[in-house]
Amino acid sequence: MIYRTLGSTGQKVSAVGVGGWHLGLKEVDHQLALRIVRSAIDRGINFLDNSWDYNEGVRELRMGEALQDGYRQRAFVMTKIDGRSRKEAVRQLDELLRRLRVDHIDLVQHHEIIRFEDPHRIFDDQGANAALVEARTAGKIRYIGFTGHKDPRIHLYMLEIAKENGFRFDTVQMPLNVMDAHYRSFEKLVLPKLVKEKIGVLGMKSMANGILLKSKTVTPFECLHYALNLPTSVVITGIDSMEILDQAFAAIESFHPLTNGEREALLAKTREAAANGRFEPFKTSSIFDSTAENPEWLGEEPREIRELMPA
Repeated sequence: MIYRTLGSTGQKVSAVGVGGWHLGLKEVDHQLALRIVRSAIDRGINFLDNSWDYNEGVRELRMGEALQDGYRQRAFVMTKIDGRSRKEAVRQLDELLRRLRVDHIDLVQHHEIIRFEDPHRIFDDQGANAALVEARTAGKIRYIGFTGHKDPRIHLYMLEIAKENGFRFDTVQMPLNVMDAHYRSFEKLVLPKLVKEKIGVLGMKSMANGILLKSKTVTPFECLHYALNLPTSVVITGIDSMEILDQAFAAIESFHPLTNGEREALLAKTREAAANGRFEPFKTSSIFDSTAENPEWLGEEPREIRELMPA
């Protein structure tokens, strides 16, 4: 396994992380989920991804069980909340701790920052970030970040609003793949800023749950190698079988920094397929927007906004 430093935290994390969403798929039963997580840790992966909203908590419950018997001490545990208000964030955070069966979580991230209003809600006086800062002070969490998959300009705006509020994120999670480079690119617009400010970079959707592979332009290894070649701290990848876990380790074992020629060859192969975002539907549709389908997860709007509305 390759280990990299997580931004300016000083934490050493595996270059590949286990994506939690896949641990609750229909074809992944309880025992297989436990085996995937524990085998990953035994073989050197220490970064575990999850979220409050995945499968009504089933994925976190499975991961929480897998973390027993000494595995917690060997893992860097990350999960996410959807709550935008302080009240909802506190409720979701309490559930996270209970489901994961831990006394603290290494990294909690604001999930699905996909609207320009999200930063304002989160940094309101009664917003979710206040809850996470309080939890950090209390020792319930160690680091704070945010995720999003829609538009790099929204990521940049989130960073801007955080700075205006005197806050610096430890991590940012975003799509980084061989097609992102061609369309509404997080790699081109957001990644340089994160590197400059030494914020941990969490890459996701390296294969977009297999959608990129349907373009018939790249292989799984090429997708993983491209993402690993970027200045990422972790490339989070979905693992729903022992064979896919083996694939992740094989990609690490065969990885080498890409030459300019190798990188350009991959970009050339994907340029036409990637041009309109067809194979990145998380950018161009609402199919991946779980908070759009479940707005109640976000919690109430700020009081000063509600007071402006007619009775």
